[in-house]
Amino acid sequence: MGVGDKGGLCNRSTLAPLLQRHCKINKMTSLLESDVFLAFSSYATIVILKMMLMAPMTGYYRITRGAFANEEDLHLHGKSADKKLLRTHPDVERVRRCHQNDLENIIPFVLIGLLYTLTGPDLGTALLHFRLFAGSRIFHTIAYVGMLPQPSRGLSWALGMLVTFSMAYQVLSKVLYL
Repeated sequence: MGVGDKGGLCNRSTLAPLLQRHCKINKMTSLLESDVFLAFSSYATIVILKMMLMAPMTGYYRITRGAFANEEDLHLHGKSADKKLLRTHPDVERVRRCHQNDLENIIPFVLIGLLYTLTGPDLGTALLHFRLFAGSRIFHTIAYVGMLPQPSRGLSWALGMLVTFSMAYQVLSKVLYL
């Protein structure tokens, strides 16, 4: 059987799916090599790690402030610990609220940011978005846990939200199919 034979290995019906898969792999490879995607991956990793560090920080505050949420955690404070330690503490609650705020803002940033990178934005514009968001979230944590006076925390939160909304607008304006 030759190249042009209908039952051969190289006819159109067998080559087309192979070429389509090859093109999809090339597109995926080019995405992974994209400077915008690499920048997004870096800044997304930074803010995710920052968010993940809030859990150990909560544990630290619970232990040092002697404020536990569960009876089984009382042994961390010593054998003589009584149920009076099953309480809340303002410092622990502050760190918990900061962590909750991270969950409410960083997860949407990561999801919308990934879609944003797929639209092929300019590297400089994308870096501005990613850097502003990461900086605003880091400063938000410093302002929240460090009890800096308002409007420092509110402004850092607002900046992060504006960045996420800006990326969402860019995504919708490029791919709106309603």
